[in-house]
Amino acid sequence: MKDLTWKLHSSKYVFEDKWFIARADYCEMPDGTIIEPYYVLEFPNWCNVVLISENEEIVMVKQYRHAIQTTTIELPGGVIDAKENPEDAAIREVLEETGYVINDLKLLYKTAPNPATNNNYAHFYLATGAKLLGDQNLDKFEDIETILYSKEEILELLKEGKILHGVQVGALYAAFYHLKWL
Repeated sequence: MKDLTWKLHSSKYVFEDKWFIARADYCEMPDGTIIEPYYVLEFPNWCNVVLISENEEIVMVKQYRHAIQTTTIELPGGVIDAKENPEDAAIREVLEETGYVINDLKLLYKTAPNPATNNNYAHFYLATGAKLLGDQNLDKFEDIETILYSKEEILELLKEGKILHGVQVGALYAAFYHLKWL
């Protein structure tokens, strides 16, 4: 089988900030073709949870996403902190964003949201039997509303294209398949 791996000769950071890092790589393809610069965007890994309450309601969050200037319906979740494992981050993010506590967490899959230019991974989980423990504990720049949906309502939102976060759509279908709700 042909080796398609590129050889990395050098990297140079062209922009660095808390949530956005861009680097320019000097690469060589297997046939000797040089690509310079090849821009790579470094983002933190994140996690999301398909959160099912003890009443079999799907717990979703609504928040404004400035890049597309739209309020979206999404799975709870967020950035995995440095030295934090994805499972702990998922449990922490769900509690912070929704007030729900997770007792049963299962990895659905890990994916690279945009492997052509981004170096990060997203971890998607299914949590069932979640219980409301208390209020949200949001970060300074979060303004999130928690909403409960039935299975049927989520399927309708998916059918109508109202869940806009592309990689989260797959997680919802994977969870529904796993739960035999399709």
